[in-house]
Amino acid sequence: MRYSSTRGGVKGQTFEQALFSGYCSDGGLLFPDSVPQIPQETLQTWADLSYVDLCKEILPLFVDDTEIPRKDLHDLIDRAFSKFRHPDVVNVARLKKGLNVLELWHGATLAFKDLALSCVGQFLEYFLEKRKKHVTIVVGTSGDTGSAAIEAVRGLKWVDIVVLLPHGRCSSIQELQMTTVLDDNVHVFAVDGTSDDLDYPIKQCFVDAEFVQKHNLISINSINWARVMVQTVHHFYAYFQMCRSCDQEVEIVVPTGAMGNITAGCIARMMGLPVRFVSTVNVNDIVDRALKQGDFSMADKVIPTSSNSMDIQVPYNFERILYLFSGQDSALVARLLREFEATGKVAIPKNLLDKLNAVMRSYSVTEADTLLAMRTCWEENQYLLCPHTAVAASYHMAQESSSSCMRVCVATAAAAKFPEAVEKAGLLPQPTPELEALISMPTRYQDMKQGQDWEAMLRAKIQSVHLK
Repeated sequence: MRYSSTRGGVKGQTFEQALFSGYCSDGGLLFPDSVPQIPQETLQTWADLSYVDLCKEILPLFVDDTEIPRKDLHDLIDRAFSKFRHPDVVNVARLKKGLNVLELWHGATLAFKDLALSCVGQFLEYFLEKRKKHVTIVVGTSGDTGSAAIEAVRGLKWVDIVVLLPHGRCSSIQELQMTTVLDDNVHVFAVDGTSDDLDYPIKQCFVDAEFVQKHNLISINSINWARVMVQTVHHFYAYFQMCRSCDQEVEIVVPTGAMGNITAGCIARMMGLPVRFVSTVNVNDIVDRALKQGDFSMADKVIPTSSNSMDIQVPYNFERILYLFSGQDSALVARLLREFEATGKVAIPKNLLDKLNAVMRSYSVTEADTLLAMRTCWEENQYLLCPHTAVAASYHMAQESSSSCMRVCVATAAAAKFPEAVEKAGLLPQPTPELEALISMPTRYQDMKQGQDWEAMLRAKIQSVHLK
């Protein structure tokens, strides 16, 4: 298995090279040269596997055993999930009125990012220990990625991590999960801007190939292929939980931000999994407009919502989706994305949009309906949804109750991380002891304020880390 850029300028990369990459030098994202095909009979043999055992079947399809021998890969997977709170790692909560909730939040930071990043941390340590090489990870976060990335690599000998978070646009708990980590290899910037704003200086660093090479920069946002690769597994697991006979289609409803999760799902479908998707978004609706009208264009501004991790205008994994559904047409993808980057808008060609719509549709949810879904779910089930999961649940609640469709809604985080949103919905927060303890812990971070040169500040931090 080799990996190439969605824009055609980088080819033939190994898994190790993909793991240690951010944006490619041509601005694109790495993608496997071929998508493995899973026969129906193999799907049926997988139907009763645990989540961890499914990882051991699926991940080797993307990682050559000359890079990580199978036994080593299995050991890394076992270590990655050894500390998850739920014995099954991933759980489906079956609630009233057909609401099935895929709980992906049983890891250290109570967010679905823990699933992939626990593995990524193990992969990084494996290669770095062999190479005796230091790297600096640079991560932009809209909420959950930063803390999950920090948790995956804090204290590692061969890694420093620099995280940029949108100050005041995360929940208080999300910020504290990052700013209270005092390990020497963790460096946090609190940025006076949106998650889209902070992505810009990061991308400027990564498209500077000389700077990336000199300082051994990598990203473990979902621009990193390994993140998307691991996320394919929970789509298989969700399907088998809903349809062990493997003879019907299942609808997976995905709260959508940067589109890494739904990209992984589309790859799972291309591998042969009988699924279709609903991409649910809040009022920051670039994905909804793109999928319904082919209008991939930025709005005038980002509107803050309770589902803050979805408050973005540049869902960068849409590039991988366009590449996948265009038959890996890198020339087309490069033209579309360069037009978008230059003008803030591009029209998706109708033939490509038709292919997308055959697999996924979209649904936009207001803030009022998000909070209503949280209240309704509590009143009917005594089950708290996080505001992002509520965006998916709102779609389910709006469908005809007589629908025979097998459907599961992806739960991206635990409600305990969002006490402000829970209170806004008129409900009582249920914090965990670990999250309550954060409030009294010391913090360490550096401000990036409006008017400052954020790219220069980020480069200076990376240089200082490299020299220490």
